[in-house]
Amino acid sequence: MSNNVTLIGNLVDDPELRFTPSGVAMAKIRLAVNRRWRSNDGEWQEDTSFFTGTVWREQAESAAESLQKGARVIVTGRLEQRSWETPEGDKRSVVEVQIDEIGPSLRWATASVNKTQRSGGGEWSGGGGQGADVPPAPVARESYGPDEAPF
Repeated sequence: MSNNVTLIGNLVDDPELRFTPSGVAMAKIRLAVNRRWRSNDGEWQEDTSFFTGTVWREQAESAAESLQKGARVIVTGRLEQRSWETPEGDKRSVVEVQIDEIGPSLRWATASVNKTQRSGGGEWSGGGGQGADVPPAPVARESYGPDEAPF
């Protein structure tokens, strides 16, 4: 069973850039996703769902630099549930998106793309032809303890 999601919506806040104690960049993203439909009587109905997600490493820094509140974005990632207990003993749980990719939607906007220099060597050409560099393997999400939860 696959746990991949694609969300298209508007940022509720500017991306919130932070760093783990070991110096790994992460950005908290809050997204509002609207759904519109016509009811049986022909009236337009609308419902809004809110999602929180985390993006890591260089992509976190790029998102924080490039995106701002109100921007329409496309997010792909995985849903993960996180549970904890408050100091008062109340149990809490939240479902969040671990973001694999995020970028501006071009449905009602234009964007200017500027490539960033990749750390650890040359840039990936992505052309698929001979001599094209191979992109690095996906890196697992940074591990953190209960006192180091990202947000």
